[in-house]
Amino acid sequence: MRLRVVNPNTTRAMTDLIGRSARVVAGPGVTVEAVQPTTGPASIESHYEEALAAVGVLEQVRVGEGDGVDAYVVACFGDPGLDAARELARGPVVGIAEAAFHAATMVARRFSVVTSLGRTVGRAHELLDRYGFARACAGVHACEIPVLQIEAPGALDRVTAACRAAVEADDVDAVVLGCAGMAGYTGRISEAVGVPVVDGVTAATTFAAALVRAGLRTSERSEYARPPSKPVPGLLQEFAVGPAGLTAVATG
Repeated sequence: MRLRVVNPNTTRAMTDLIGRSARVVAGPGVTVEAVQPTTGPASIESHYEEALAAVGVLEQVRVGEGDGVDAYVVACFGDPGLDAARELARGPVVGIAEAAFHAATMVARRFSVVTSLGRTVGRAHELLDRYGFARACAGVHACEIPVLQIEAPGALDRVTAACRAAVEADDVDAVVLGCAGMAGYTGRISEAVGVPVVDGVTAATTFAAALVRAGLRTSERSEYARPPSKPVPGLLQEFAVGPAGLTAVATG
C-alpha cells in the first residue's frame, strides 16, 4: 500500500517530521511518502495561506494519482483542500483535524483542542461544527507559538502547559493537538498531563490505511463525483479537468 502524506506548506523540516510520525503507526506493508507542494506558503496561519495551500494539496494528489498512490492524508489542521482532493483521488483522503476529532471521542467523552495561534481558533470551531464534534469539544485554546517555531527550544514546555491548563479549565478527558508540527509531542505531553493526547497525523495515517484495507474509498455519487469538464485559463490551466478526468502526472 502506498500512502501519501501531504504537508500543505513548503517547509521541508516539517514535512520530514510529519513523515516520521506517520511511519511509526502506518503498519506493515504500508509505504509512507511524505511530500509537500512545489509552491505555496512556508506555514499556514491565515485563511489566505490556507487558500494558497489548497492548490498545493491538489498538485500532490494529481501527481499521486499518476504514481498509483492508494490513499492520502492532508497534514494541516485546517484540512485545506480536503473536499477537492476527494473529488480527484481514487482512494480515500483523510484530513488530520477530522481524524483527530474522531480518535479523541473513541478514547474520551469530552476533549479540548490546543492549537498554535489565536487567529486559528475560529477555523477549529468551524471544523468541529462541520464534522459534528462541537458538543464533544469543551474548548479550543491557543499556545501562541507560530507554526515554524513549534520545535524551537522551550516550545514543548509551552504546549504542555497549555494542555495542562485546558484539562483543568475545561474538565476534559483528552486533548487534541491542533497543529501537524506538534506530532512528535504526544507521548511526552500525555505523560505530563495524565490524559490521552491525540495527534491528527498519526490518527489520519491509521484511518487512511484501515480504509484501504477495508476496501473503502470516497463515494463518487453526488457531491464527491469527479469535477465537471471545463477550461481553466491562466496560471492554473494544468488543473483543468477534461472529459476523461484530471490529467494525472507521474513522477517517473
